[in-house]
Amino acid sequence: MTKKLLSACLLTSALLTACGNTNEADVEGCEHLKEGPSAAVTATVPPTDNAPPVPAVSNDHKRYDITLPAGTGGTTGNVGSVSFAVSEPSDFVLFLGTNVPVKVTRAGAEVAFEETATSSEECGEVKGRYVVPLQVGTYTLTFGPTSQANVSLVIEETAHDEEHEH
Repeated sequence: MTKKLLSACLLTSALLTACGNTNEADVEGCEHLKEGPSAAVTATVPPTDNAPPVPAVSNDHKRYDITLPAGTGGTTGNVGSVSFAVSEPSDFVLFLGTNVPVKVTRAGAEVAFEETATSSEECGEVKGRYVVPLQVGTYTLTFGPTSQANVSLVIEETAHDEEHEH
């Protein structure tokens, strides 16, 4: 029975999520939130015509330690944006090490999350877990407003293969 179930999971793309790829993403997300490697990024204020370029993050098996600048223009708290470029359509999981509001936009339109949670069964480091379907293009991830000055971010693709080095 186990071999048949495993075969069904490997051969049927419709069952991929049910057979553990989101769990696999959680394992990866927890690993990188805990152990890194890490990269420091300073987010920019939410994009405006005269704002500096938005720094980029990726789903490259890193933890991004993002510094959020103080809000401006009447915004109370810290708020900042980073960009994320998608080369192939997929569902991505955003893992946050701090429970802060996050919004994903593309060309000014907000992208809806498929799932949201403030934890993961895999580890206690996850304080925010957001599954979002993304098409090819560049997205803006905006964190805040929040009293937190920093947020750790790991992005995992739900259906990626394990042909990478840690």
